[in-house]
Amino acid sequence: MTTTESRLAQDWAVWHAAREAQLATPHGWLSLTALHWLDGTARGYEGLPGTWRATGDGGVELTADGGLALDGVPVTGTVRLEPVDGKPGVPVEVGERRVEVIRRTDDYALRVRDPQALTRTAFTGAPAFPVDERWVVEGRFEPYPEPRRLTVGAVVEGLQHFPTAVGVIRFALGGAEHELVAVRGRDGGFGLHFRDATSGRSTYGGGRNLQVGDAGPDGRLALDLNRTLNLPCAFTAYATCPLPPEGNTLSVAVEAGERTPPRPDLAQP
Repeated sequence: MTTTESRLAQDWAVWHAAREAQLATPHGWLSLTALHWLDGTARGYEGLPGTWRATGDGGVELTADGGLALDGVPVTGTVRLEPVDGKPGVPVEVGERRVEVIRRTDDYALRVRDPQALTRTAFTGAPAFPVDERWVVEGRFEPYPEPRRLTVGAVVEGLQHFPTAVGVIRFALGGAEHELVAVRGRDGGFGLHFRDATSGRSTYGGGRNLQVGDAGPDGRLALDLNRTLNLPCAFTAYATCPLPPEGNTLSVAVEAGERTPPRPDLAQP
């Protein structure tokens, strides 16, 4: 192993350890145990105090007499919650659990987060391919004249997401030229959500995501495919992940980054 390869592997190991620690936080993605879609009827749900309903005018109405809290203040009577589409939901406390009230377009749901979820307590790490410097490639960002609002499907049938694409990133891989539609990244840079020839085989079928840094003045940037990540829906049935934009499918097998994780909640008794 060369010095460069050794440094790449060491940096990746530190980065991926932080990634796994974040996944395993008490109320992270591994803690999800339920997803309840709301309608205009006030109803209760197994294991949850109170009643919940979508109001039809941009909110959720919660009625309870103890057992629930908002920011540490017990809920008594009726309160209105207003989650924002596509953003983290409003957390309602139920002892050590959290009920995350979410909005997805014009639909509302309760996502239950429990630190004792099997997917969290049995978590042993996110499996990944061996790190290899051949998966670090140079790309070129080509911006659109104006950002484009896309419509993509979701792992939940009938649900849609509306990411804003800012351009394409072109790069060579496996002896061919490729391009992927890019959205603005969570912390700057760009996000690439794609499928490849491993999808549904050794990697999650709904695609994976890669965050890359900002491009230089000439549009050039580095893509480290070793840092390709699973979306939350690879770990739990209770996420509402988007599917990749149309055309974001690579013909090459990207045997880099995270592989399909084990699902202890699906294991046979």
